[in-house]
Amino acid sequence: MRADSVIRHEGFKAIFSKLNPVEAERFLVIVNREGADYTKWRKYLWEDMTVKELSKKAMKSCRSGGAGRVD
Repeated sequence: MRADSVIRHEGFKAIFSKLNPVEAERFLVIVNREGADYTKWRKYLWEDMTVKELSKKAMKSCRSGGAGRVD
């Protein structure tokens, strides 16, 4: 299991790789203010993708060394 500091660092890298600094800050404020129910959030995360599309993304991610992560 990775340390909290490592997970925090990787999380910030992920956020800032997709959002500009202002958007990243807004995201963090929103999550902090509204909370984040991961169970509810992930229910809708890939709702506009077919199972086949999601499977292809997962396989591509796994092959590129990002196992367990589907962007």
